[in-house]
Amino acid sequence: MHSTTWADAQGLCTFVDASPSPFHVCATVSMLLSGNGFTELHETDSWPGEPGRYFLVRGGSLIAWSTERVGRTAPFRIVGGHTDSPNLRVKQHPDLWSAGWQMVGLEPYGGAWLNSWLDRDLGISGRLSVRVGNVVEQKLVRIDQPILRVPQLAIHLSEDRKGVHLDPQRHLNAVWGVGSERRSFIDFVADRAEVPADSVLGWELMTHDLAPSAVVGTDEDLVSAPRLDNQGTCYAGTQALLAAAEYPAGDHVPVLALFDHEEVGSMSDRGAFSDLLNTVLERIVLGRGGGREEFLQAMAGSVCASGDMAHATHPNYPDRHEPAHQIAVNAGPVLKVNQNLRYATDAAGAGAFALACDQAGVPLQRYVHRADLPCGSTIGPITASRTGLSTVDVGAAQLGMHSSRELMGARDVRAYSDALAAFLTPTT
Repeated sequence: MHSTTWADAQGLCTFVDASPSPFHVCATVSMLLSGNGFTELHETDSWPGEPGRYFLVRGGSLIAWSTERVGRTAPFRIVGGHTDSPNLRVKQHPDLWSAGWQMVGLEPYGGAWLNSWLDRDLGISGRLSVRVGNVVEQKLVRIDQPILRVPQLAIHLSEDRKGVHLDPQRHLNAVWGVGSERRSFIDFVADRAEVPADSVLGWELMTHDLAPSAVVGTDEDLVSAPRLDNQGTCYAGTQALLAAAEYPAGDHVPVLALFDHEEVGSMSDRGAFSDLLNTVLERIVLGRGGGREEFLQAMAGSVCASGDMAHATHPNYPDRHEPAHQIAVNAGPVLKVNQNLRYATDAAGAGAFALACDQAGVPLQRYVHRADLPCGSTIGPITASRTGLSTVDVGAAQLGMHSSRELMGARDVRAYSDALAAFLTPTT
């Protein structure tokens, strides 16, 4: 493998392993941005009017931008993505006991491919709401120890030895001990987070597979990792923004917008359906002396690339794919089109991203879902309808989408980043 490709693939692996939850994704991206001259802003504060590199975090969502060397009415070039991935999450009354086993109640988040979570060593991550005096603070939590396991049923106990249908209510609870001692799982997490158990007022806790990400294959040309959907885009988008900030086009404001809750419909205070993106974009214009008219002018000339991972053609199930639109790993970014607007791509958006790929010197693939199978969706249609921005849906090819472990091409990491960087800094 070329050394640059290895470094890019390892960079993605390091990013994913550092980011087991949406909150940790934001923390990882924040660290990368801060190390490259970006300043964190808070929504409750006044924002500086001078040009610069900035970002903000709202829960598990993050928006970052650079206004260096651009005018106050400059349109935006936006790379969007999402920080969440399907997994198993901790219930509000998690403590269960069955047949002498101490158990933790879990429930699926998003369209998790449930069988892939069985018989894996699982850790816990997320955040706690903690009482500190008369205020509530958020505390990040990460336990990288094999404390939970969802056990598979033995083949000898299945009715036909062909597996079992997993009932999400009954079959996904995790074991974490045996014996008669009845422990509190939240007290255990609080202890590991080094906060008093009685100070914990709320939590968003989720499981993560403890096996580290890896560059695999005989030629080391594949990346095996959890949460590639959609941390592959979070990583590539961050690298693209850093490149765009160093070499700005001069007439566009590059923006990275990473939203939580895409996997469950985006209907939250920080999802793509929220006011977060519109509010931030308007404040960027207002903070630099523009008004409502200047904001609307900027929006009218803006374009968004909704980045999400794409389906590579599966070698064991090629019949599940559109025959005329085969997608390969290590063959470049993927432009996604759906005539029923499950993807937001139209001809104008397709042209903008195709031109960016050409300028970046990377090949472009075009994906269409089988017409007789239901198509997934992204933040693209939501962003387009909420903002009125011309939007194009793009991604990088992978296998095993929504599994606890996914697979993509190692060379696609750099190709995807380069294409998004070129999109953020269009040349005329």
